[in-house]
Amino acid sequence: MILNTLQSEGRIANVELARRVNLSPSPCLERVRRLEAAGIIRGYGAQLDEAALGYGSAAFIQVTLDRTTADVFDRFRDQVVQIPEVAEAHMVAGGFDYLLKLRLTGMAAYRDVLAQVVDLPGVAQTHTYMVIESIQEGGGVPLGV
Repeated sequence: MILNTLQSEGRIANVELARRVNLSPSPCLERVRRLEAAGIIRGYGAQLDEAALGYGSAAFIQVTLDRTTADVFDRFRDQVVQIPEVAEAHMVAGGFDYLLKLRLTGMAAYRDVLAQVVDLPGVAQTHTYMVIESIQEGGGVPLGV
């Protein structure tokens, strides 16, 4: 219950969190600190409105590498994380090697980022999917509570 509450309301006061999970404040705080120390809670952050900040466009790029060797994966990984518009990057199993989620200011920005991606070490092919509408994002971990 603590984790579910903190996933949706990271700024909740400990006293309110304790009330919601039926604990007194001191044991509740101790449990939260243990979850943090164990690495289960990795951090806290704000959910930003991308469109209000000028990043109203999103795209996914599937990337196929020319070879699937450790050195090619490492070089690609080390370079792709340097592109600020890459919000997420995932190595995947299936018909391609990586799936990138981009946050963009528009089509001109997409073209610039695509040029950077295709020039990354080992990139053989890309396919892009522009997001028309986001239905659900950042849902957290389904804890079943």
